Amino acid sequence: MALTSDDVGRLAALARIELSQEELAHLAPQIDLIVDAVAGVAEVMAVDIPPTSHSVVMTNVMRQDVTTSLDQPMMLPLLEADAPAWEDDRFRVPRILEEES
Repeated sequence: MALTSDDVGRLAALARIELSQEELAHLAPQIDLIVDAVAGVAEVMAVDIPPTSHSVVMTNVMRQDVTTSLDQPMMLPLLEADAPAWEDDRFRVPRILEEES
């Protein structure tokens, strides 16, 4: 299917692109090649081939999450020395939000 300059002009108008007659004449065969290439891909597509994002099968290697944490009684003496204020086994910080009534 050969696209004409008028066809390209209609597409340009829909895209709100202003093109001169020379530009339309220059673009018509190029867009026609693109349309033919897309049609060629559609002919090759087969129903029994699953879509892929990579040419080879890729799997993600995951490891188990291992978390270690220090227990509070062990850390309290260390934290109390560096904390500016301490209350009920928690850091005491200045209030930054007012309570709503």
